[in-house]
Amino acid sequence: MLYLDKIIIKSKKNIKNCQDISQIKNLKIKLFGKKSELNKYMKNFKYFSKEKKIILGKKFNKSIKIIKKKLKKRQNFLEKKLLKLEINKKIDISLPGRSKLFHGNLHPITQTINCIEDFFNKFGFISINGSEIEDSYHNFDALNILSDHPARNINDTFWFDKNRLLRTQTSSIQIHILKNKNIPIRIISYGKVYRKDYDKNHTPMFHQIEGLNVDKNINIIDLKNILKSFLDYFFEKKVKLRFRSSYFPFTEPSLEIDILNKQNKWIEILGCGMVHPDILYNAKINTNKYSGFAFGIGIERLTMLRYGISDLRIFFENDLRFLKQF
Repeated sequence: MLYLDKIIIKSKKNIKNCQDISQIKNLKIKLFGKKSELNKYMKNFKYFSKEKKIILGKKFNKSIKIIKKKLKKRQNFLEKKLLKLEINKKIDISLPGRSKLFHGNLHPITQTINCIEDFFNKFGFISINGSEIEDSYHNFDALNILSDHPARNINDTFWFDKNRLLRTQTSSIQIHILKNKNIPIRIISYGKVYRKDYDKNHTPMFHQIEGLNVDKNINIIDLKNILKSFLDYFFEKKVKLRFRSSYFPFTEPSLEIDILNKQNKWIEILGCGMVHPDILYNAKINTNKYSGFAFGIGIERLTMLRYGISDLRIFFENDLRFLKQF
């Protein structure tokens, strides 16, 4: 019997003895690897005559095909056998899944926005958003912000051209609403605003919520009462606060609210006031009949105070160690 025939018989026997897929894979390496008997046999071809090489070469190629076919057939048989065993296994469907699911949390900024919305919606305020790209009229002119005001400077504001800019405040939304003259008006407008500033207390993009209430007989007592109630609701306790006179171009009188922190220091928290008569007049609203109040809240500032965060920039760094705390 030729040496090649002995290799074929031996290979067939080894293939038949394979009982799992891993044995099949190991046998493939043993049969066709560099140190295999078939490889050694092929290297001896150089010692044969040309005629003998042709005869043995054909037989060798035929034998390789037979071995590969047997391997494939045995592998298919073992795979089907394994699949049948898996199918016939009893499965307890009441067992919990192997992989643990991790549910994400809302970002603290989003949680603050939701909390503010929940409060003011209960008092009939409708939530409205607007375009982040504004024109100078709605962002500045209609809000009594003079042409030489520092906020209009290219060093403070992101301008596209002489007229268009990234809004610096959500108050611009109020002008769009006032122009519709659908009184009574009771809205909160929120979203991103943009200013050229960056340190631990400022970022180029941040969030604001503005409130506006225009109706008959609206006065400053209404403003103070609702903001006092809101701060108690937001911080989940009675907050010690003070109203301090201030100046904003779009309100008259204007106030700022400070709250007393744990270190007994007054911290500025928001600005507010009665809507300036010129704002209503420019929107063609009868100032003898209607009045209103407005307020502006920095979302990041409130969130920092609520959770004791000292650096504003951490809100935008996507650090999971920070975000998982919420």
